[in-house]
Amino acid sequence: MKEQSSRLIFICWLISMISMFGSLFFSEVMEFPPCALCWYQRIAMYPLVALFLVGSFRGAKETFYFSIPLVVIGWIMAVYHNLLHYEIVPETASPCREGVSCATVYIEWLGFITIPMLSFFAFSLIGFILIYLQRKKFYEE
Repeated sequence: MKEQSSRLIFICWLISMISMFGSLFFSEVMEFPPCALCWYQRIAMYPLVALFLVGSFRGAKETFYFSIPLVVIGWIMAVYHNLLHYEIVPETASPCREGVSCATVYIEWLGFITIPMLSFFAFSLIGFILIYLQRKKFYEE
């Protein structure tokens, strides 16, 4: 169990690392300026890189409790950002008052994959893995 937990936490680290480098690629290489919601999602994602790296050596129990609040906050921000992108929530309800609009679509792969959707996928996948680990630990006790 310990080895599998470490592997799954390592996968969470890999997802968070790819997300961090992806967001930096979009802003620094592609020169897409991040909006306020993008910054909030980055604030939730970037510490996860360090937490999961330490957690892959330390254990799933501590990692879960330290990382799940950031994952939930980031996931909520990603959901809200996607609702803005798909115009379900009006842009007037956006926290982006100055600078870059939160509804700006920079990429659209396959007709639906946008930068906020990538963030949503990353936070969702990490959240599912963490919940799986927590439930598995609960049932084995």
